[in-house]
Amino acid sequence: MNVLVTGGAGYIGSVTVAELIASGHKVVVFDNLAKGHRIAVEPAAPLVIGDILDTQKLSSTLKEHDIEAVMHFAALIEAGESMHAPERYFRNNSFGSLSLLEAMSHAGVKRLVFSSTAAVYGEPQQVPILETDQTNPTNAYGESKLYVERMLEWFRRIHGLRSASLRYFNAAGATTEFGEAHCPESHLIPIVLSVAIGNREFLNVYGTDYPTEDGTCVRDYIHVSDLAHAHVLALAALEKHSHVTYNLGNGRGFSVKQVIQVARAITGAKIECRESARRPGDPAVLVASSQKIQHELGWAPQFPRLEDIVTSAWQWHRAHPNGYADAQ
Repeated sequence: MNVLVTGGAGYIGSVTVAELIASGHKVVVFDNLAKGHRIAVEPAAPLVIGDILDTQKLSSTLKEHDIEAVMHFAALIEAGESMHAPERYFRNNSFGSLSLLEAMSHAGVKRLVFSSTAAVYGEPQQVPILETDQTNPTNAYGESKLYVERMLEWFRRIHGLRSASLRYFNAAGATTEFGEAHCPESHLIPIVLSVAIGNREFLNVYGTDYPTEDGTCVRDYIHVSDLAHAHVLALAALEKHSHVTYNLGNGRGFSVKQVIQVARAITGAKIECRESARRPGDPAVLVASSQKIQHELGWAPQFPRLEDIVTSAWQWHRAHPNGYADAQ
């Protein structure tokens, strides 16, 4: 199948592109390189540099490459930032996705796998979170993604779009080739490892008074390779289903302090921490149940242990202490 991957030069996108190619698909990457890296694009995948708000360029790219399906990763992803600049998130994530849907409609492309987020749930009613639980985001990032999920349902009803929404938190870890290198970086594991390497002096711990066992936020971490595999399975599922929604996670959470302890054990570094105030919009516990996708598609995380996730990330960061700049 000919697949367009928006955001395919980014962290999760680049790993998924490699997974798609390994599965026999032909892939074209569409990315504006604002957050992604040209060097993170598989050589077998042509790179089209463009913005998802450019509907005309998207439409021409879909037609030129005879695209049959799209995987959509292009998005701003920082929940904390979204609470200071929500307009950026609605413009890029919501309006940008609408631009993509319009381009797909013009080009007659009927399959989409959407990289959503478990942030659509907000404060969970239960842990682990189920796909049927209420959606009530506590930050603009989650709301911007939920808008897209709602659009997908209307495009299904009116235009016959077949789509999959994959909700997850905290992609982590690395493959040999691809790792996490955001600028600026705001995700816990790469920041912890940056302190271990010596690129940062200390780590800020945002909130130590949450109603959790050790007072810090608890999150579900999932290896990026497991995410990529789930996206490929979801694409295949659209042969039979007009729409599916799946949570992706380990089914258990780890606190900020637990992540730091594991990183200290693996790296042998002290990793200095400083306590800071809570960030607005941060729920105390976010853990997603992935029983549905395991039952329906046979997916299961191959790297469920936090130690394995952090080890893979540490190996990549040691080889790339300055991110992709080391490979330029």
